[in-house]
Amino acid sequence: MTGGGELLVRGGTVVTDSWSAPADVLVRDGRIAALIEPGTGPRGLDEVDAAGKLVMPGGVDPHCHVGFTSGAYTTRDGYFQATAAAVFGGTTTIVDFAIPRPGESPAEAVERQRAKAGQGVCDSALHACVTDWDETIPDQLRSFVADGVVTVKMFTTYRGETMADEDTILRVMTHLRDLGGMAVIHCESNHIIEDVQHQCAGGGHIGAGDHHRTRPELAEDAAVAGVLAIAESVRAPVYFVHQSTPAAVDQVVRARGRGIRAFTEAVTHHLVLDESKYAEAHPERFVCCPPLRSAATVRELGVRLMAGEVTTVGSDHCCYDTAQKLERKDDVRHMPNGLPGVETRMPVLFSEFVVRRGLPAQRFVAMTSANPARLNGLYPRKGSLMPGADADIVVWDPAAVRTVDNTDLHMATDYSPFDGLAVTGAVSTVLVGGRVVVHQGELLDVTPRGRHLRASQLWRPEVPFLAV
Repeated sequence: MTGGGELLVRGGTVVTDSWSAPADVLVRDGRIAALIEPGTGPRGLDEVDAAGKLVMPGGVDPHCHVGFTSGAYTTRDGYFQATAAAVFGGTTTIVDFAIPRPGESPAEAVERQRAKAGQGVCDSALHACVTDWDETIPDQLRSFVADGVVTVKMFTTYRGETMADEDTILRVMTHLRDLGGMAVIHCESNHIIEDVQHQCAGGGHIGAGDHHRTRPELAEDAAVAGVLAIAESVRAPVYFVHQSTPAAVDQVVRARGRGIRAFTEAVTHHLVLDESKYAEAHPERFVCCPPLRSAATVRELGVRLMAGEVTTVGSDHCCYDTAQKLERKDDVRHMPNGLPGVETRMPVLFSEFVVRRGLPAQRFVAMTSANPARLNGLYPRKGSLMPGADADIVVWDPAAVRTVDNTDLHMATDYSPFDGLAVTGAVSTVLVGGRVVVHQGELLDVTPRGRHLRASQLWRPEVPFLAV
């Protein structure tokens, strides 16, 4: 299948974030040309048979770390591997993080990561990252937004590496507010974590199996409260990554009630897995920040997702392998944090929430595709099936049953945190830019055609932003 011509996705049920009905999708020159009545499309075109299946916009993963270096460790994947895994899981756009390495400016980090986009089999966008305020930051922020990088990440933890102080957070938020961008925050209170970790180390409980004890829920909840106070003070939008506690989500909900443009991202592993994994044979494989929480916390987080209080679901894909994690299994303060997940994000979420809990498929599309596209300035080019949108399409078999097995996956690691999990629902066919790239478990087009996406400003007074 080549791009540039016409193609018809025929016989399926189209599902977007706002509409669902039987329809055929006409693709022309790599974009959506029309949604048409079933069976009324032009004859003689190449066709994708979607009978009995769901036809959805390709997923947009708002939280990926590709080729990420932290200390002595670099994740195992590059853009080709990460995006190939993404499309196998129904994700056709990833949003990566340009996190500065020691001695590197935020602008240099953006240029480094942006240059890799062409290695991908699907498109990508970027979050910039600021760790310290200096006199060059205002100009860098203006340049980012003008050049289509409208979100900037900051961390409230990892002292001496990526941690930003409150003054930096306030200044970046204020400048982004005026530029039409948005701050993206990893919230864990560093002083609480350092104190708890010191106590754990003193008692000999600082290894991978104790990880959940070293980063308590209180640390996340306290940091969210502080960042929300800053956002409210300067009337700036804020997006919280990987919120893992019900109390953190509740704070964001209350802030929205006060008129603050605040948004919650959850990630699949916090919604499905719990801290019992740290008692299993390979606890190091589940070391991530924030850590996996108690079963009760996971249940309550799921309740909030079902209630519509979670805006987006990302993967927080960070593709280390077991050997890297084993090197410092004895001390979580020094081992690499993060889980591989770009390929399993959508299948696991669909199975656990749409199939098992009755989440409407339109809400699934909203959280995994449309809302991430909106909150990253990519909508409706991405995350929609509107005429003119990129023809990134996923044909989804809602009845397919399989068991997650890393040997069947395509991420550049030797395990998945979901190994052994039975899932219902799977990708059947994936189109990227009108080309069929995945069909029945095979990557049909290995040509790197990825583009760096320039995002649009999020907050312009003359164009009301449709919050989710």
